[in-house]
Amino acid sequence: MGTPIRISFARSALTAVGYGLLTLGLTVVAFPFLWMIATSLKAPEDMFSLSLIPKKVLWSNYTDIFRQTEYGVWFVNSTIVAVLATGSVAVFDTIVGYIVAKFSFVGKQAIFLFILSTLMVPTEMLIIPWYLLSTNLGWVDTYWGVLFPGLITGFGIFLMKQFMESIPSELLDAARIDGLGELGILAKIVVPLTRSALATLCILTFLGSWNAFIWPLIVTQSDNMYTIPVGMAFFSSEAKDSSNWIQVMTGATLSVLPLIVVFIVFQKQIIRGIATTGMK
Repeated sequence: MGTPIRISFARSALTAVGYGLLTLGLTVVAFPFLWMIATSLKAPEDMFSLSLIPKKVLWSNYTDIFRQTEYGVWFVNSTIVAVLATGSVAVFDTIVGYIVAKFSFVGKQAIFLFILSTLMVPTEMLIIPWYLLSTNLGWVDTYWGVLFPGLITGFGIFLMKQFMESIPSELLDAARIDGLGELGILAKIVVPLTRSALATLCILTFLGSWNAFIWPLIVTQSDNMYTIPVGMAFFSSEAKDSSNWIQVMTGATLSVLPLIVVFIVFQKQIIRGIATTGMK
């Protein structure tokens, strides 16, 4: 009788320790976000208060940032860039992934290795050729200039290829025998069967485009073309008093809210897509 009791006690202790560590990790991760949200609602004189609960809640901070900065324009720019990049990646990465996964042609492996090799090149090394290209083609300070580096990605191609390889080729051959063309097979068979991977790719692309900073900082030159990260970076660099820093926190809170909503709505697709990547 003693052994089962000891085993049960050990399991309970491990469970308690596990929950304790999870709670500690959640606290560490969530505290900066809670502090940011609390600060965005504070009055200037309470900016440096150690309390998470504002003494006086000022919702007007959220209207002030739109009146005193070009935040509305930055928000629209970020939305346009993120949506267009996500749509482009969803289309082109799916098509290329399908071709690499289900077609046989000379140089297929070499092409795929070349695509994978792009993942090993740091973004910082690509900025100079990107900027030279943008300057020569007149893309500086335009949406196209911000967008073109992320219209198709090696990661997305790899992700879609791995999922599409799990689709039986016999199923596709049967569709061809029934007279369905390749685009029809892709749209009616392949895409529905790889829906979780496509959802994951779209979500990760949207998040990456929304948070992109280095390249938009370099290629944009006017307030009307700044995205939220770039606009808020310039605004925070000019912050001189507590009221300015409260607006910085307010802008940061507004920029995070769409990402939180996206993650909450699509978290199952994100987890399922990443967990099953490469499984056969």
